[in-house]
Amino acid sequence: MEEELSPEFSINSSFDRNRHIRFLDMMSNLLPSEYQPQEINHLTLAYFTLSSLDILGAFDRVDKEAVARWVLSFQVHPKHQDELSNGEFYGFLGSRSSQFPADINENLRRNSSHLASTYCALAILKIIGHDLSLIDSGSIVRSMRNLQQHDGSYMPIHIGAEADLRFVYCAAAISYMLDDWSGVDKEKAKEYILNCQSYDGGFGLCPGLESHGGATYCALASLRLMGFIEDDLLSKGTSVINIPMLLEWIVQRQTVGGGFQGRLNKPADTCYGFWVGGVLKILGGTKFIDKESLRDSLLTCQSQVSYDQIVHHPGEMKAG
Repeated sequence: MEEELSPEFSINSSFDRNRHIRFLDMMSNLLPSEYQPQEINHLTLAYFTLSSLDILGAFDRVDKEAVARWVLSFQVHPKHQDELSNGEFYGFLGSRSSQFPADINENLRRNSSHLASTYCALAILKIIGHDLSLIDSGSIVRSMRNLQQHDGSYMPIHIGAEADLRFVYCAAAISYMLDDWSGVDKEKAKEYILNCQSYDGGFGLCPGLESHGGATYCALASLRLMGFIEDDLLSKGTSVINIPMLLEWIVQRQTVGGGFQGRLNKPADTCYGFWVGGVLKILGGTKFIDKESLRDSLLTCQSQVSYDQIVHHPGEMKAG
């Protein structure tokens, strides 16, 4: 039996651009209290908000110079060039709460630069048209070498953390945006990515893990950015990855309801409209998407309580 939607959700909903813009405008000025646990990801939330305004053609309301100053204030700079070989990563912090003033205690570890925050910071600067040659890109790229592991994967932060495809993608995207690949051993990264392709054709976050839509996007996007694969892979005769198996796995991620799931036997989730859709775009396989059903599925996840926002599943009251 299909789940009955609440009055705030309707399968016949149309996309109300102006209401979404009002919601994003609110988010760009003051985050609701529910987002307090996400304070450490402040830059990431800003990236989602600003990129959405850009997609909706509403960037005229954004003070680009103020955004640039705010984003650049999160970058951590080494005191001396010699510090670039001390094992730390000098990128961008995710939040003010992860930064200690220098005069508190010299023994405190003040540098908590994060690979994902650095990716989001650079993406925001690209969106607003900031000249990336004006930032200290050399410190970012040179110190990013410290995060690549022996198997080719990347940790997000130099004090130790999980290493998987998410951060390989971040490193690849950072290098691509800065047009400097000296912080990436491409061959080792490629080997790691290929080892993450599972028996069913999809990619797990690490070798041997279950295939996942988000991990598969990170794998293909990284290979594309590094130049190991081309666009429209389905038209190519050979590839470094198993294309037929991947295509079979990825097209099966569209569910009966039209939305995409991230893994087998999981419910559809709006976020996989991007992750799975992005994989099919790189493959040149968007013709295999039932676009009308996907659109209807996404619109049922559009809340119209006060501001329009897209949530993960129909019936949720706010985005996660």
